[in-house]
Amino acid sequence: MDAIIIIAIIAVIAFYFRRVDKVVTGVAIVDIFLRIFHYLVVNIEIKGISEYVEKYLPESIPDIIGNYTSDMLYDILIWIYVIIMAIFLGYTIKHFINKK
Repeated sequence: MDAIIIIAIIAVIAFYFRRVDKVVTGVAIVDIFLRIFHYLVVNIEIKGISEYVEKYLPESIPDIIGNYTSDMLYDILIWIYVIIMAIFLGYTIKHFINKK
């Protein structure tokens, strides 16, 4: 279920913006949100919510990829993810340097 939601979010971003930099930024935003949200829920115990989030919400995009794939497909998707995050890092560095 979580993979379908993440794929739908990324597809909406891709169809709405239709630019590679916006899609890369959207993927990075989704991943960063998942990581921060999961960290907060794990470290700030809220009864009822924490258990639900830990059980149903994935920790990150690589966690989703690991849950639904294996072997060669997993390696290919993780490399695609790494390339997308490297492109995002490049955009971030470029933006940081240009904002003197």
